[in-house]
Amino acid sequence: MRLRRALDRENKSYNPEERLLRLPFSTPGYHTTLKGGMVHPTRESFVYAVALLDGGDADERERALAILDRLLSLQDTDPARPTYGIWSWFMDEPLEQMAPPDWNWADFCGAQLLEIALTHGPFLPLALQVRIKEAILHAARSIQKRDVGPHYTNIAIMGSFVSLVAAETYDVPDLRNYAMAKFRRFHAYTREQGGFAEYNSPTYTVVAVDELGRLLRYARDPEARAMAGEIYHMAWKEIASHFHAPTRQWAGPQSRAYRTLLSPHVYGLLHRATGGRFPAGDVEPELHEHRLVHVCPPDLEPLFFSLEAPREFHQTFVHGTDGRPDIMGTTYLGLNFTLGSVNMSDMFNQRRSLLAYWGTPEAASSLRLRFLHDGADYCGAHFFSIQREGDVLAAFGFAVDGYDTHPFFDKIKDGKIRARDLRLRFEIEGPVTKKLPPAPTKLSNPWRFQDGDFHLDLSIAHAVWGESVGHWESGVDGAKALMDVVIYQGPEKEFVLKELSEAACVFALRCSNGPMKSPAPEIVRKDGRLAATWEGLQVSCAAAPLLTEGLATSFSSTIKKSSR
Repeated sequence: MRLRRALDRENKSYNPEERLLRLPFSTPGYHTTLKGGMVHPTRESFVYAVALLDGGDADERERALAILDRLLSLQDTDPARPTYGIWSWFMDEPLEQMAPPDWNWADFCGAQLLEIALTHGPFLPLALQVRIKEAILHAARSIQKRDVGPHYTNIAIMGSFVSLVAAETYDVPDLRNYAMAKFRRFHAYTREQGGFAEYNSPTYTVVAVDELGRLLRYARDPEARAMAGEIYHMAWKEIASHFHAPTRQWAGPQSRAYRTLLSPHVYGLLHRATGGRFPAGDVEPELHEHRLVHVCPPDLEPLFFSLEAPREFHQTFVHGTDGRPDIMGTTYLGLNFTLGSVNMSDMFNQRRSLLAYWGTPEAASSLRLRFLHDGADYCGAHFFSIQREGDVLAAFGFAVDGYDTHPFFDKIKDGKIRARDLRLRFEIEGPVTKKLPPAPTKLSNPWRFQDGDFHLDLSIAHAVWGESVGHWESGVDGAKALMDVVIYQGPEKEFVLKELSEAACVFALRCSNGPMKSPAPEIVRKDGRLAATWEGLQVSCAAAPLLTEGLATSFSSTIKKSSR
């Protein structure tokens, strides 16, 4: 039994003294000030408690009750506090020590408490039932108070589920009215945009599928169920249309991802949702997979198994306003590779703004684009691109008023940054890392390699940071190969961004199934802009740092008839 296997594995991490799971510290790089060691996570402990109750063992049931007693004591229940209704990530780091607290924990933990209340509630001690009800309503009121917009895809869906089902379960009319209005806004916004603002995310599109599934399972309101059903199909369409069957990878561009090569978690989902027809091997069982029962829409299932011919498609993710261009993605699914890019994006560490895969399902390789400031992904770098099939022409500009390592929590102060190293990185994973050629000796020389019948051709046309001109540099980070264009390297220095006369990068990348060497892009400087032309593609962007809005409105791109 898969649940028993999952519980046997997780039981080894239970700490009876704290009545919580004890796991190695892991973080996406924000919210917490902890640096390492072992921690007691709240969300994972909630999931574990639900699974213990589902397992039906009497001793494990007592353990679940002990965990719930501990977890309920960790929620902020004071409506006067800004962290009302939420939990900290870890018992070891109270809310007041987080940087900052994560209000999403009202949604994530509230969803798990609802699973318990709806399926195990009547069999719990009465006092615990009361405490769970209070905690769920605290979480729902926190969600209502915060009221995230429809652009925050996974939290908008999850918050709708928690607030609506809490209102239905405990008969709270005003909360129900709020929840329905919230979900209607999300539904209308998503239909209008034609997809999710958190677009094509192997992490959060899956979360969206899970939470829509919960809505369909538990919500009683027929309107809510109809809206959830429509968006559920939309989410599956996003997954299926971006799935590259020849490599069994999730093609780019991706708005948010925590890894580049696809995780076993997604393979397990596809295996279960296709009735076992999608091959996934012996994927480790998950504690909650028996509760998240999905069925891939039959009309989409064939896309996971074969690609009959090359296919390119374009998708608008967010419609632009006030002169800003639409945010659009291009995905090319070739018979031996896939390449995806977004036309404009910051460079947060979860972005996969330009992403390629090639190889086989058993031995896939990937190329991911990054921009680093002293070794950390730099949100103040803004990526602009145009793509046609396997060709991408792209540029980087820099925001005077941007953010450093996180697009919401780490704003650049006074338009200044301190840096000792700034670089554009092409990060490669997979078997190909063992046979890559070295970095070119001159920036003007292209970097090319071949892996079987896959060919990659990369030319850097421009890489300038003030008085510094870029150079190639290669390296290794564990199992990853790094091909970098370093645009500043030296003693730590303060840079006043608006005083840089020029700061921009331009490159062209070609993926193909045969040798197709291409010339370097041509660049013209005029009126403070760089206009690059290459193989029928054109990109224009600011030559020097600007305000974020100015960068966006300075960007333009066109595709002319191919010269190939």
